[in-house]
Amino acid sequence: MISNSLNLKNISTPFDIDNNDAYEKWRDNKLKDYPQSLGELVVEINDPRTLSQAEHKALLDVCRKTNMVIYAGKTGTDPDPEIPLSMGRNFGVESLDNNWLADDSGLTSLTVAEDGIRQRYIPYTNKAINWHTDGYYNSRKNQIHALLLHVVQRAAQGGENALMDHEIAYILLREKNPDYIRVLMGPEVMTIPARIEEGKVARAEEAGPVFSITEQGDLHMRYTIRVNNVIWSEDATTKDALEYLSLILNSDSPYIFRGLLESGMGLISNNVLHDRASFTDSEEYKRHFYRARYFNRLQGTNVC
Repeated sequence: MISNSLNLKNISTPFDIDNNDAYEKWRDNKLKDYPQSLGELVVEINDPRTLSQAEHKALLDVCRKTNMVIYAGKTGTDPDPEIPLSMGRNFGVESLDNNWLADDSGLTSLTVAEDGIRQRYIPYTNKAINWHTDGYYNSRKNQIHALLLHVVQRAAQGGENALMDHEIAYILLREKNPDYIRVLMGPEVMTIPARIEEGKVARAEEAGPVFSITEQGDLHMRYTIRVNNVIWSEDATTKDALEYLSLILNSDSPYIFRGLLESGMGLISNNVLHDRASFTDSEEYKRHFYRARYFNRLQGTNVC
């Protein structure tokens, strides 16, 4: 659940813009020994369907630090949907966002659509997808708090992902100017217009904050770098904050991890910032990722 009013009298959270002591203590601990390479996010496992306690602990330890971890499993190109679904259950997330383009399992198969309605949407093409968090267009009561990706098959060329912990983005913005956080927590700073299908409203217009604080005191981020189909508040501080965030995301920041995931690998995350490079398929290598979006946060990763 998202705290709409930011009435934080009953909890002490480092993400409260007026709680500098808690923030500075958390920030220093967060940045201490923070990973410097993608390899530090990778944990080798056997099979997510039979995850051992030691494997779970190793994965959770990385997630607690960075809000994400990459597993390297031995399932190869096995398309069994139980592989990512089991991984989700291992981390206490089962409330899937069974969106309208999802498979019967609740997962979404991200692969190039040759026909049908999916080919109208970028995730089902081979085009690049710029920085975003998943479900940024969802209603406030149905925000995405956890995101899992599982690789069945990579593309023949391209398709790399970039990843950034949204808590790190928060730190960089707050250190630059605390007012950036204040405006990005505004209740209507970012509006996604309604989606119209065949003359009817298929998804209502949705206004909300970029950063918000959950009832447990954790940070949630709702964001897309897209310029089309997004309406931003027009005040100068919001504009400056967005420009600075874009500058960060398009830089060679050591906090941005880039790499190509192979078959049997996957990402477990608290819906961190990510993008996708364009790619080219071949007869042998047709990119196929499973995506799972969840309404709850990964168990055992709360900040407070």
